[in-house]
Amino acid sequence: MSLSIVILAAGKGSRMKSNKPKVIHDVAGKPMLQHVVDTSKSLNPEQVIVVIGHESEQVIETMQGQNLIFVEQVEQLGTGHAVLQCHDELKPGNDILVLYGDVPLIRLTTLEELIVKGQKDNVVCLLSFDAANPTGYGRIVRDESGNVTAIVEEKDASDDVRKLTESNSGILYIRGSEYGELLSELDADNAQKEYYLTDVVKHAVNKNHNVAAVICGDESEVLGVNNQLQLAEIETIYRRRRAESLMSQGVKIVDPARIDIRAEVIAGQDVVIDVNCVLEGKIELEDGVEIGANCVLKDCKIGRNTKVQPMCIIDQSEIGENNDIGPFARIRPETKTLNKAKIGNFVEVKKSVIGEGSKVNHLTYIGDTEMGTDVNIGAGTITCNYDGAFKHKTIIEDGVFVGSDTQLVAPVRISKNTTIGAGSTITKDTPEGELSFSRAKQVSISGWIRPSKNK
Repeated sequence: MSLSIVILAAGKGSRMKSNKPKVIHDVAGKPMLQHVVDTSKSLNPEQVIVVIGHESEQVIETMQGQNLIFVEQVEQLGTGHAVLQCHDELKPGNDILVLYGDVPLIRLTTLEELIVKGQKDNVVCLLSFDAANPTGYGRIVRDESGNVTAIVEEKDASDDVRKLTESNSGILYIRGSEYGELLSELDADNAQKEYYLTDVVKHAVNKNHNVAAVICGDESEVLGVNNQLQLAEIETIYRRRRAESLMSQGVKIVDPARIDIRAEVIAGQDVVIDVNCVLEGKIELEDGVEIGANCVLKDCKIGRNTKVQPMCIIDQSEIGENNDIGPFARIRPETKTLNKAKIGNFVEVKKSVIGEGSKVNHLTYIGDTEMGTDVNIGAGTITCNYDGAFKHKTIIEDGVFVGSDTQLVAPVRISKNTTIGAGSTITKDTPEGELSFSRAKQVSISGWIRPSKNK
């Protein structure tokens, strides 16, 4: 049976104290709603409909280009009312799965279990959980045989019903053939004067339809976000999940409580990640990679047996095998280092190729540069790649030795086996195998008095 997924994302989220709609606040580097959309698409639905309301333009702009159908709920009259707004967009006969844009931790396997059970002679199948503290949740009421007979919202519940711990997550599967009839009977005859989607259960029971419930074993999956504190709690749970996933693959994470994984990570064997690292985007760590403390990795690949010392940033770059990076190095986008390269402390590299066995050890900026093999760059060297309007390229060929405190003014080519004397400013191509330098004559001025402050 074809599936349509409806994601409710119209709430204002006033307790977030933010001008942004709640559902586009980030969890692990991407909007909460994006997490739900990504999980939804893994179910291969025929359509994904997002119900929007507060600051809908921001939501559409954030989520554009993903083949989503947006439906606006102008008046906030409850979850049932929100789903009813989708009537004209829903494909007739499709089964319906209702999710929530502020519940980003729901797992694909849990939803698959819900759908499978729903398709087994059940018109309605809901996701429940045993709440550690059920206050505020609708309660699941069952008969003596364990069949679901009702969901009762806490404000409408009797004292006996409030003692129940099995609670409603809000996530609901409805068979497409009965969807229209069941939702047409929703009304606002309750304390909140809202159209509760949960009343679908009551109407299904009245029609002698089978209603099932899947109990989610992990309460964190169904946690919603209403304020910044809850958002931080969700972020913590997500980080822990990703850390546990990597550790199950053999990665050594020195302290799972002190790592922030916002990335899709592919890791080889004997990978070690120290404390307080942040991983974003898509990361590939090959066998034997070691990441020191307090590093930030984003959209990068790091080759076998490379060591990244503490306090480094590697962004949209490819690091070769057996490299030594840092500490305090910044590797900017479009950089590629080949095998056995060395990028030392307080070095910045941008949009450059660092050749095999080449060393950039200290206090240096390398930008828009193509560097050959076995090059040695002295401390304080700068490739002057920007003339105020355009970027220019520096070519440093194999075997070059650049003395400390040198400026290479691009466009310039430093030919093979050139030696550059320390303190030089090089503006012209150098001949192969020669010593090149540029220095002003040293002068000493007798009788010169050092400036001093007036006493």
